Amino acid sequence: MLSGERVLASAWEPMGKGQAERLMPLVAEVMAEGGAALSDLDAIGVGIGPGNFTGIRISVAAARGLALALGRPAVGVSLLEALAWGAREPVLAAIDARRDHVYLQRFGEDCGRGPELVSLGECSGWAAPGLTVTGDRADEIAARLGANLRQTPDNPAPAIARITATRFDAADLPRPAPLYLRPADAAPARDGGPVILPR
Repeated sequence: MLSGERVLASAWEPMGKGQAERLMPLVAEVMAEGGAALSDLDAIGVGIGPGNFTGIRISVAAARGLALALGRPAVGVSLLEALAWGAREPVLAAIDARRDHVYLQRFGEDCGRGPELVSLGECSGWAAPGLTVTGDRADEIAARLGANLRQTPDNPAPAIARITATRFDAADLPRPAPLYLRPADAAPARDGGPVILPR
């Protein structure tokens, strides 16, 4: 929760499952810690990924639902942009995508690129003069690119809030939507499902 430049309360709980059950209690805890009610908010910022499919879907749906109920704007912010927030450009933000792959996005005037899903072995094409790397596996990527290393923020929520504060009053603000850079891991069921008999 952000008021001006001051972070009143913040929380970040990475999890593989249980997001639907935990999200709204976590929102209530943050609001209580910040001493505010939902109706006090000017806008709602939400991380749109890339990352866990289920978690992203749940968070985006919750943000859009709250925004609709409160009559407030909702702003979607890429987690890669949140990682890069405040860093000297050019900066390369990385999020672990498992199986020796990372999500990458490079920020900088005249050298922006991504976001993309990239194997660690293909990171060499992301080098740029004066590049700084931040995020998951940043030390490994920086070593491959001969780049500088920036400490990865422990919690991207304050950056999401700060980015939201710069955008929420835009006239053409798009609704938040999940940022998916790979197909879902889920496979269709092997059986054909139940047979529906006519009456």
